[in-house]
Amino acid sequence: MGSLKDQEELEESNDAILYVNGTRRVLPDGLAHLTLLEYLRDIGLTGTKLGCGEGGCGACTVMVSHYDKQLKKCLHYAVNACLAPLYSLEGMHVITVEGLGNNKQGLHPIQESLAQSHGSQCGFCTPGFIMSVYALLRSSQMPPSEEQIEECLAGNLCRCTGYRPIVDAFRVFAKTDDKPYTGISSVSLEGGEFVCPSTGKPCSCGLKSEISSNGHERSTCEERYAPVSYSEIDGSKYTDKEFIFPPELVSRKSTCLNMNGFSGLKWFRPLRLEQVLDLKEKYPDAKLLVGNTEVGIEMRLKKIQYRVLISVTHVPELGILNVKDDGLEIGSAVRLSELLKVLRKVITERAAHETSSWNIRTTAAENFFLGYRKVDLGSGEILLSVFLPWTRPFEYLREFKQAHRRDDDIAIVNAGIRVHLEERGKNRVVSDASIVYGGVAPLSLSATRTKGFLIGKSWNQELLQGALKILQQDVLLSDSAPGGMVEFRKSLTVSFFFKFFLWVSHQLEGDKGLKERIPLSHLSAIQPFHRPPVIGTQDYEITKHGTAVGSPEVHLSARLQVSGEAEYADDTPLPHNGLHGALILSKKPHARILSVDDSGAKLSPGFAGIFFAKDVPADNKIGPVVYDEELFASEFVTCVGQVLGVVVADTHEKAKLAAAKVKVEYKDLPAILSIQDAINANSFHPNTERRFRKGDVDLCFQSCQCDKVIEGEVLVGGQEHFYLEPHSSVIWTMDGGNEVHMISSTQAPQKHQKYVSHVLGLPMSKVVCKTKRIGGGFGGKETRSAFIAAAASVPSYLLNRPVKITLDRDTDMMITGQRHSFIGKYKVGFTNEGKVLALDLHIYNNAGNSLDLSLPVLERAMHDIITENWIQRIAVELKKSPEEIREINFKVKDQYCIMARNEVCQFNAHNRWRKRGVAMVPTKFGISFTLKLMNQAGALVHVYTDGTVLVTHGGVEMGQGLHTKVAQVAASAFNIPLSSVFISETSTDKLISLCNFLSPVCCQFRFLILPQPAASASSDMYGAAVLDACEQIKARMEPIASQHNFTSFAELANACYVARIDLSAHGFYIVPEIDFDWTTGKGNPFRYYTYGAAFAEVEIDTLTGDFHTRVANIFLDLGYSLNPAIDVGQIEGAFIQGLGWVALEELKWGDPAHKWISPGSLYTCGPGSYKIPSINDVPFKFNVSLLKGHPNVKAIHSSKAVATPERIRMACLDEFTASFVSSGFRAKLSV
Repeated sequence: MGSLKDQEELEESNDAILYVNGTRRVLPDGLAHLTLLEYLRDIGLTGTKLGCGEGGCGACTVMVSHYDKQLKKCLHYAVNACLAPLYSLEGMHVITVEGLGNNKQGLHPIQESLAQSHGSQCGFCTPGFIMSVYALLRSSQMPPSEEQIEECLAGNLCRCTGYRPIVDAFRVFAKTDDKPYTGISSVSLEGGEFVCPSTGKPCSCGLKSEISSNGHERSTCEERYAPVSYSEIDGSKYTDKEFIFPPELVSRKSTCLNMNGFSGLKWFRPLRLEQVLDLKEKYPDAKLLVGNTEVGIEMRLKKIQYRVLISVTHVPELGILNVKDDGLEIGSAVRLSELLKVLRKVITERAAHETSSWNIRTTAAENFFLGYRKVDLGSGEILLSVFLPWTRPFEYLREFKQAHRRDDDIAIVNAGIRVHLEERGKNRVVSDASIVYGGVAPLSLSATRTKGFLIGKSWNQELLQGALKILQQDVLLSDSAPGGMVEFRKSLTVSFFFKFFLWVSHQLEGDKGLKERIPLSHLSAIQPFHRPPVIGTQDYEITKHGTAVGSPEVHLSARLQVSGEAEYADDTPLPHNGLHGALILSKKPHARILSVDDSGAKLSPGFAGIFFAKDVPADNKIGPVVYDEELFASEFVTCVGQVLGVVVADTHEKAKLAAAKVKVEYKDLPAILSIQDAINANSFHPNTERRFRKGDVDLCFQSCQCDKVIEGEVLVGGQEHFYLEPHSSVIWTMDGGNEVHMISSTQAPQKHQKYVSHVLGLPMSKVVCKTKRIGGGFGGKETRSAFIAAAASVPSYLLNRPVKITLDRDTDMMITGQRHSFIGKYKVGFTNEGKVLALDLHIYNNAGNSLDLSLPVLERAMHDIITENWIQRIAVELKKSPEEIREINFKVKDQYCIMARNEVCQFNAHNRWRKRGVAMVPTKFGISFTLKLMNQAGALVHVYTDGTVLVTHGGVEMGQGLHTKVAQVAASAFNIPLSSVFISETSTDKLISLCNFLSPVCCQFRFLILPQPAASASSDMYGAAVLDACEQIKARMEPIASQHNFTSFAELANACYVARIDLSAHGFYIVPEIDFDWTTGKGNPFRYYTYGAAFAEVEIDTLTGDFHTRVANIFLDLGYSLNPAIDVGQIEGAFIQGLGWVALEELKWGDPAHKWISPGSLYTCGPGSYKIPSINDVPFKFNVSLLKGHPNVKAIHSSKAVATPERIRMACLDEFTASFVSSGFRAKLSV
């Protein structure tokens, strides 16, 4: 390759044009460092959210449209704005969630459907889901299928809903045949009624037939719901909800771009291949960009500074996609979405033997990859294209991938395997082969020894056994190999080859050259899997009290959330003199600070100040229970990520850059990195031992009552809360610094108030914390958010300027803590029938470097965890099912589970390599806080003369529907519509809030059982406090109401105002009948209990550890639910979160079990390495039922508060794992 110097020079421009939601914007030079997300938020379009900054959560999804001059049509696609470089969108039209609809002018049908389907809880992820579906509909010539809709959402994460209501909301836009439901035409019924294609039932929306540009008739449910993807230029076919593609951009001529950015960054957009080569010759280290998914992460998260970036998306030679007689030529800049369309097309057009998926480069593929991130390209070369030849008859190739999560996840191990068989005599002999693995070496590994062994061998069992042995010599992984899971990865290499062998043998079935037949039971290893669309049922009764209580009302903020209008802490605009803060963090787990050099930070552009422990105005010691933490470490650091100080600058990126320039010198000290290390060192937080005792356990063990006694140890890994909204606080001073105000993303505003007051030396009465809503919390924002606000308060107070700190996702995960890991050591005695007689259980939790709330967590855990493990052990010991053991001890009837188990046994008997299992687990969960003082709540209620009601209470809305339920209580109390009640922000200048905790949903997790009831303890307490206030006002209004016959509540309120009746009241509630003494072990720790059970059926691939949850049936007793729709949503979200905890999510720390990670560092610090469930992890059949007809007299209105693939695979011992592990193998776990 080389540059073509004789070609004419194209016009170069610094004029960049971008349209956003129909508005023309000129992008000035100097913004090359910005992403599209940063630009959008800077211009006030904050509906697009920053969730992770690495394209892994989908919260920043927008739709981008551009005009293809060759195809002469508009193309629409969804992009992650957090990775898209701003200038890469030049000449395009960006549509954000604000461009679809809003509450003033009306919502778009997509937005309306999601809101009405209860598909938005905390709402932070909602705009991303909206835009993913919008882009799909705009790009589809026909309504998409349900599978296509679920596929387009695979890159969007939600921690709250469990995804089922989201799928239901968007299902109405799918192409649906109503005949299976009705047996008649989808056009009309007798009497002119229409059948809705989404439900198969009569509806009033009507069906309209439209003729698309290609002449095909299309039917959709109401025109506004139809995907519009034609006549995009003149707008003649558009509804009032859609933006046309700007005509200016249709006629605009593309030009080369030469732009600049912060710190000397250069950005080029060439239009021809020769220009690319010229730039590479001039800038040999330049990075070529298409989607920026790798370079963007390197620059943003890995802090790699590239000085020259070249966008090659407009170079036609690199965008070729040609179907030729001998194969498929793919340009190196072709988008994967476009390639996928072509591949799907050629599969239907070419002969079956030609279209297997095998990559061959024009240079030898085996020699192209030289090392980690090194390929065989010279400094002046670029990759032009990839050529995939059509496969020949009897040439077989397959790809394999195993990841933590099936969608939007990099492989743990992947492989591409190919063989070409020739007929020699009566046998099929291997004439050529390729076996390549990823994930087992720094580069793609070609199994050359195995390849050499295969060639010339007949395709039979002898070949298989020999290849499996040699393969273990080809793939060598040391015990300390980066990535860990060494035994699992080794087993996958042989499992993949075995699957390939079975598949090829099955393809050869009936061929005379194949002497051996594959047993039918073995075909389960190679049967293709097709995931059906999610089906869910929600079974509950509606028992209304008054106008609103008991009604399945939509979340009050849903319409704001689907339109992007709902505001979160980071959406708060800073005034012109506002500053951004970045924390200076420790890189050592335990060390003495010897020196700190901040000179580099002070010289950094935009620098405004740096603050350490010596600068804290008052007390540097903080903590929610005991003051055992430092706001800024002064002499010692006790964990990686401990805060040493804070830097403030005029932008977020400049603050981070300055913080990175602070150099700290340490002296390493011994570090305790696991629970077992702490036990061995007798390292426990003081005064934290708790004990339950009933009877004489030791005597029972020694007596003859116990037929069997077993002992065991359970390791329970931690879990990242993974709220979609990172921690954020905005702090400013008022009245010359006499007052401090803040807006924070927190579950506990009072703790923010207390921390800031403490470190600044101000009385709490002068510190105000406000929280409108938060984008998920799950317990992770109760106390661990307060130190962030305190850190921001120091520079804000001393400089008398507003300061905002919003954590990046990796920093958030590293420094704010996770749900605790545990070790449980048990000894249990039982009879031969399975009756448990004695249990001795020791539980330890990993409290980290400070106590925080670890003691209450331990107290709660003592009531709930470890039980299922020893029940399972007893069942194995007695050769009974766990359900039988539970029935003996807990009187649980499980006829349904027994029937399902019989069906599963039949499946397992006929399938060697795929197995199914069922389980049914009961649960009992106490509703109250174990710390008595937290069981209190307050509320303020104001009635206005127009008949509307303003409610303020101490709870925080985090998606659990607390505000909605509280508003329902107030509406019913006054017998007014729910729309007449407004819930104000939570603010410490209105109420003293001691408890702003989450639903118990997030407190406990068990395999195959929901984490816990949905109607939170908060709704109990704050609902009762609001009711108390309402009753006070009603009592004052009663004399006036009894004297006149008012036609409306507004008339009554106005009459009371005229009569000088106080229409404001403070309500208060304390949870009665709780008083537990941990010293004696006596008393009532909980006000009442919720009960539930769940049944689940799971199917696993024993060769890879891959799994699917086929069925999940959840049954819960919530009494008379305040809002059954919200409660069901909480239950579904809790179940999926629990499913993630046991089967997908794993925290990996630098500890004795993971020596390849830097000591004390968190490896899984973002969605790229830490995998929460996605939409394709939802059970195929997801059913939730609430117990009917059983009120709870102890609560407000009779309501109630509501294994990774590695471990699965390595538990399935077979001939493939025998070479790597023994029967006693236990996968490594950070605890």
